Amino acid sequence: MKQILPFLMLLMSVAAFAQDKKEGKKNVDGQENKETGDTIRLPEQDFFLLLDSDDVDLANKVPVHKIIKDSLIFALLDDPGAATIDSLWQQELFESSLYIDLKDSLLNQEYNEVVFDDLPTDTLKLRLQKLNAKTPFNVEYNPLLENVIKSYLKRNKKGMERLMALSTYYFPLFEQKLDLYNIPLEIKYLAIVESALNPRARSRVGATGLWQFMFATGKMHGLDVSSYVDERMDPIMSTEAAAEYLSTLYRVFEDWDLVLASYNSGPGNVSKAIRRSGGSTNYWNLRPYLPRETAGYVPAFLATMYIFEYAEEHGFQPPHPRTTYFETDTIHPRKMLTFEQISQVTGVEKEMLQFLNPSYKLDVIPFVEDEKYSLRLPRNRTGLFVNNEEAIYGYTQALEEKKEEALPQLIQPESTVRYRVRRGDYLGKIAERYGVGVSQIKQWNNLRSNNLRIGQRLLIYPRKNSATAENSSSSRIYTVKQGDSLWSISKKFPGVTVKQIKSLNNMNSNRLKPGMKLKLSDG
Repeated sequence: MKQILPFLMLLMSVAAFAQDKKEGKKNVDGQENKETGDTIRLPEQDFFLLLDSDDVDLANKVPVHKIIKDSLIFALLDDPGAATIDSLWQQELFESSLYIDLKDSLLNQEYNEVVFDDLPTDTLKLRLQKLNAKTPFNVEYNPLLENVIKSYLKRNKKGMERLMALSTYYFPLFEQKLDLYNIPLEIKYLAIVESALNPRARSRVGATGLWQFMFATGKMHGLDVSSYVDERMDPIMSTEAAAEYLSTLYRVFEDWDLVLASYNSGPGNVSKAIRRSGGSTNYWNLRPYLPRETAGYVPAFLATMYIFEYAEEHGFQPPHPRTTYFETDTIHPRKMLTFEQISQVTGVEKEMLQFLNPSYKLDVIPFVEDEKYSLRLPRNRTGLFVNNEEAIYGYTQALEEKKEEALPQLIQPESTVRYRVRRGDYLGKIAERYGVGVSQIKQWNNLRSNNLRIGQRLLIYPRKNSATAENSSSSRIYTVKQGDSLWSISKKFPGVTVKQIKSLNNMNSNRLKPGMKLKLSDG
């Protein structure tokens, strides 16, 4: 018994150690699952190895936006945080309500006394004095400016918080360019007065973009406008142009208040106001002689500056956007791409692509020789895009070919099919099998809904195959072209699946090479 007891204790120790190790592994796994959403992370270079894998469970656990097991149709690693776009940007970025409100306030600004007990006049005077000491603008107290500031504080607080949230993206970009041109960084608030930080804002007279360039002024500063692109809406290019223009105005007027006034109404109107005032160069003396919108322009700028500088004191609590300017990067695509295609392969929402690339009017990035059109993406997607760039172009080419094949074609009467509905059939499935549209099937059979019943007969005119295949009467042979994938080939031949192609050709992977001969049917 004494000999057995130590042995039993040893076994119990081993069992306890194994259990502890198992529990520890569970805890580690639990932590990993919590962080990655119950997924397995693979290195980027393993993507295409994964696509060739027959391990369905493994493929289903990979954290990608979407996986289509094909040599060209794939998806990049997804990050749950980056994939969730702040609803603030989706709802507000391209809406013009804030822009319209600001423009209306410039034209219809009320300068009557505004009561706002949360901001005593003495407190305001002290704060303006501090601002005046650290900026080159004349922000000394006067009752008119006080009324504008208090009216801003009383009205759309949520709208101002949204602007503050957007500013966390745009202001670093603005400050970088303004510093390059030795312009006061406070000029960044000018973009709020001009456009409410809406890069696609357009005024009633055609001024466009964050900095509201007219067509001719934009051209003077190198901002091109075409059917696809309006560079006045490009944040970087328009900010560069604005900095150049502001520098030129300062060389003329040597006063930043007058620079602001001339930016809004033009240097000519400011010089006329100087003459009419008897030669004064103080903005507040010139105000009565300026256009109505410009008369409210500098007070609006100063009020905006005050609110942003003292946002915390007034209880503003803007949401925190998940993407900032410095968390993005650019790529110069070598093929034409649509936002829809980019979204499909990167998992970046179309709304985010519009936000990051507002200058593309049709949501299309064109490709033109000797022109460098850029695509801005979240930084954690740019490397993945570049690493899989050729495959992405192959994928988009396959999509374009599919669109071309879907164009209406002449229907030959002898190609009709009488199809009998079977269990599990639905219109989409039948339409895909014969390469036609659901609406066409409904039209041919006078169907008012998508409901089908087993045994029902449907008249179908299959789309005549436009793909080139050899020996169509016996075993069909297809020659692989550049950009082809098993999925795109299967779509060219109704009734042929990827699995069948691989089986007929004894393929162990989905990789294709141009010139390969593929058997599409037995013969």
